[in-house]
Amino acid sequence: MHHALNRHRNILDFALSSLMRRKAKNISLFLVYTLIIFVIASLIFFVQALKREAALLLAEAPDMVVQRMIAGRHDLIPVGYAEKIGAIRGVSAVVPRLWGYYYDPVFQANYTLLVPDTAPPPPGSIMIGSGVAGNLRIKTDDLVTFRSYSGKPLLLTVSGILPQHSELVAADLVLMAAEDFHTMFRMPQDVATDLAVTVANPRELVTVANKIVEQFPDTRPILKSELLRTYDSLFDWRGGMMVVILAAAVLSFVIFAWDKASGLSAEERKEIGILKSIGWETGDVLLLKFWEGAVISLSAFMAGVLMAYLHVFFSSAALFSHALKGWAILYPQFKLVPAVDGYQLSVLFVLAVLPYTAATIIPAWLAATIAPDAAMRS
Repeated sequence: MHHALNRHRNILDFALSSLMRRKAKNISLFLVYTLIIFVIASLIFFVQALKREAALLLAEAPDMVVQRMIAGRHDLIPVGYAEKIGAIRGVSAVVPRLWGYYYDPVFQANYTLLVPDTAPPPPGSIMIGSGVAGNLRIKTDDLVTFRSYSGKPLLLTVSGILPQHSELVAADLVLMAAEDFHTMFRMPQDVATDLAVTVANPRELVTVANKIVEQFPDTRPILKSELLRTYDSLFDWRGGMMVVILAAAVLSFVIFAWDKASGLSAEERKEIGILKSIGWETGDVLLLKFWEGAVISLSAFMAGVLMAYLHVFFSSAALFSHALKGWAILYPQFKLVPAVDGYQLSVLFVLAVLPYTAATIIPAWLAATIAPDAAMRS
């Protein structure tokens, strides 16, 4: 056992010195290798972190949202539906919700206007997210004017700014009273945007949803689990689009790395011939090339993953966060909590490290099996 460890240590020392003798070639390969690992690992970390944030946010979402559909489009739902849905067996609560979007033509930004279920602001007052406050350059006790759907200005007082830790969901949020909401959008008092339904037994969600559709064919129940799957699919799609965009760079790297790994220079073949002539066995030569490939690939993998971790969780993925968050004027500023998918990292390791390491062994084996004098002459 001790002899085997010494053998590997000595060969590893020789492999490191051999890499340093060809430092220009190996450093260029290491830098390109690290860059590719960095980009792909950043995408993995960022997508997983966003999925985690979405799951945490949806944990507080209602079990089911019921929308009314007309001609395939979301429409306002009569508040009277709430009482009848609440009478369905298994439903514990039904809350009509008022929310909508307001487009600010001056700043070309969309704000989300919402009437909270509990403790809404008094009429004439609003609470706004930090993104809205920064966009409008206003603060607490300032006045803000929205143009209502009747064409008349609606003057409101900012009673407070939502806390920074809620910016992920509140950056573009405007909380207002129901009276101001109805005035803003000229909505009748007997309709709501949708209904939030709470079901006592989660296993009965599908059954309750089917009963709602049977009783109200013009409605569409949306389960919390469906929302979560939608977010997962959305982030996976955007991450996949980034990979497709970078596919040309990845393919170029694969060709570059394969050419560097699978082709031995005359100097390397001569070195193998000398090693064979002084008593090295074919297994020793293969072990030497294995360690050379492993040192480059493992170092690039660890450096790329570490850089990706710092990029995503310490600089909020500044390089491509807009492409994965979406397209908006008011981007929320939030710090992602580390969420690492071990399975995806393992797949990245297998696809990035093992092929290159294996590619270094095959040409070395071909060179090590010929006579030493022939290898040195080549």
